[in-house]
Amino acid sequence: MSMNPTLETNETYMYQFERVKKSARMKSFIKGMLFLFPSILLFSVFVFYPMFKTIYLSFYLTDAKGSTTVFVGLENYLNMFTNPIFLQSIKNTFLFVFYTVPPTVLISLFLAILANENLRGIGLFRTIYSSTIGISVAAASVFWLYLFNPTMGLLNKFLEAFGGEPVGWLTDPAWALLSVSVTTIWMNIGFTFLILLGGLQSIDRSLYESAEVEGSGYFYKLRRITIPMLSPTLFFVITVSMINSFQTFGQIDILTQGGPANETSLIVYSIYREAFVNYQFGSASAQAVVLFILILVMTVIQFKLGERRVHYQ
Repeated sequence: MSMNPTLETNETYMYQFERVKKSARMKSFIKGMLFLFPSILLFSVFVFYPMFKTIYLSFYLTDAKGSTTVFVGLENYLNMFTNPIFLQSIKNTFLFVFYTVPPTVLISLFLAILANENLRGIGLFRTIYSSTIGISVAAASVFWLYLFNPTMGLLNKFLEAFGGEPVGWLTDPAWALLSVSVTTIWMNIGFTFLILLGGLQSIDRSLYESAEVEGSGYFYKLRRITIPMLSPTLFFVITVSMINSFQTFGQIDILTQGGPANETSLIVYSIYREAFVNYQFGSASAQAVVLFILILVMTVIQFKLGERRVHYQ
């Protein structure tokens, strides 16, 4: 008994349709991979390979050239968490993040709200507030190095003019980390200010007009319209600022070299000193892995806690 010709034709048609569909998907996949290939190549060379190489080195002892010598397993990690200098660098890093991120965001938000007002000459102030974005870390650090100078620095001259005692801004353990934090806040304000100002200018003006019709005051609009509508930008700025604070290195190296008494030694500077001063690339790699995990955990916590308060509409 022969099969139904119509059914056989339908099956043939469906089979050919599936083949054409699979062929189209494969062509789209190949085209997509060709477009992504330059990015994949760059990420492989400058991100993935260094990351896996760092993890590999963290399980070995190395010579002065960075070549592996002895497999030690988790010994680098165990020694790291019994090293008081590294433990202090972790404490300093969290203090540094606390000293720099909230003030940077709050000051930048305040300046952005001021610069968002439609006033004559406000463009000049926007330029002044954002000017630090164009200054390199090295140049800014040298500038503050002169300000913090204990004998001829402007800050101590100002204190002496009012009868105060000179302060060892970078040599006194009680002031060193705070001084570096002030420098970092000043350097980061320009970028944070521009991002927040852009977020403010993207808020629909009709929301403010409707609130004004209802007789709402300035601070009510700030609390009920500006901050909620700016929350996605604030979330981005806080997350990026926190990650950057964990990765701070340049101003530490120029201003204090981790001193005095390791009071300004952050994790990144500890990694640098372990690798390029002590030539212990294995333990430095272990510290780098720990730093990566810390940033990852803090970022995940930030997303879990912060994203709940973000209003995207």
